[in-house]
Amino acid sequence: MKFRTDGLIIKEQNIGEQDRLVFALTKSNGVLKAFVRGAKNIKNQKCAATSLLSYSRLTVYKGRDSYIIGEARSIRIFSKLRNNVEKMCLAQYFCELALTICPREQKADAFLSLVLNALYLLSEDKRSANLIKPCLEMRLASMSGYMPDLRMCRSCGEYSADVMYFLPQSGALECAACRANKAEPAIALNPSVLTALRHTVYADDERLFSFSLPDSDLEVLNTASENYLKCRYEKDFSTLTFYKTII
Repeated sequence: MKFRTDGLIIKEQNIGEQDRLVFALTKSNGVLKAFVRGAKNIKNQKCAATSLLSYSRLTVYKGRDSYIIGEARSIRIFSKLRNNVEKMCLAQYFCELALTICPREQKADAFLSLVLNALYLLSEDKRSANLIKPCLEMRLASMSGYMPDLRMCRSCGEYSADVMYFLPQSGALECAACRANKAEPAIALNPSVLTALRHTVYADDERLFSFSLPDSDLEVLNTASENYLKCRYEKDFSTLTFYKTII
């Protein structure tokens, strides 16, 4: 079986002297693992087109147990990210998120579009890294079935207050009055951060990255989104840990 699809290379691994194993986030089949013969030969068109952070048009052959990429042509290579250590590390975290969260063996064009938009904004300095990151984290989680309930306090129905608490383990909100004597860890949000957190989940796709916050508030927003993903997926993302060591 042969098919053509567009895909972003989100992980690569050298196999032997000439070949490469890649994971690609594709429009038609979600995340797929495929072998690329001769991909390490710099004279081979597949060398650049199947390298990390390359968005390419792929011709894929599906065997009994594996996929093979027979042809690959680059559509866009996010080369600017490779020239900046901090951005490259954050981009690798985005790729790890995609590898963990995005679906397999099913259509994933919305996931692909979201990740590509995040990489483009990061590459071209259209938005700050601390804004792009929580937007991608919360929207990917929501799209994959882990949308938090940020409408109101889960106990009394309060919509907003001077301080509201986000509970990463349950993905819910509590007001200060209902927070008393609660054991579950929580993150205090002022009204601006609460509005931004709601925006990352509920805003239309075309407006997802269209807001601003002071740096101090962005730090709280990132803390909320990171902890939510850690609780939902029960893992520490190694690329995020490394990214934090260099910024």
